[in-house]
Amino acid sequence: MTDPVRDLTTLDQATARLLTVAGTLDDAALAEPSLLPGWTRGHVLSHLARNADALLNVLAGRPMYASAEARDADIEAGAAQPADALAEDVRASGAKLATALSEVTDWDAVVELRNGVTDRLGRIPFRRLVEVELHQVDLGAGRTLEDLSPEFTDAENAFLADRFTGHPDVPPLLLRPEGSPVLTSGRAASPGEEPLTVSGPPADLLGWLAGRRAPDGLKTDGGALPALPPL
Repeated sequence: MTDPVRDLTTLDQATARLLTVAGTLDDAALAEPSLLPGWTRGHVLSHLARNADALLNVLAGRPMYASAEARDADIEAGAAQPADALAEDVRASGAKLATALSEVTDWDAVVELRNGVTDRLGRIPFRRLVEVELHQVDLGAGRTLEDLSPEFTDAENAFLADRFTGHPDVPPLLLRPEGSPVLTSGRAASPGEEPLTVSGPPADLLGWLAGRRAPDGLKTDGGALPALPPL
């Protein structure tokens, strides 16, 4: 379960780590490829800045992004900034979001995100934490999925398992991350159908569910590991 007050504290800590890394990247380093296909490190940091702005829009009851095209254009523009300006962009946008989240009084309010998705306001701090933690890994600047805290990894695995629950293109799944709670996901099983059991290290499960890593460290019982649809 997410806890917005706890997640805000964890988000502050994760953001501080991100800003430390961002401050070490010069123009040449930002122009290098990130671990996300088609994006440089500059694109990753620009996305994080614009995501903070987008969540501010959500808190204010505005559309998260003006359009998909505007979102992409803003990320491209931000990625072209000099290193010091981009690092300040990430810091300033994150600080504005942190201030706005600290002033929330009704965590049970329902807000609208992209593509008509709705969620409780109380899950927004965790959603932002996911952006900061996973994209710091995507920078390819030293931090890996194994460096994420067990608490975060378990929470994100549960969050992603929930997102794929009921998806018609995902078979019934029984997820068994080593040393962590068992999770279920995918569509409902047909009569007599057994779920596919997927087991392995929590970081490898996270990498597969989040589309960040080939599932080499995972084992299955009951069939081949499916290709997951985009999040």
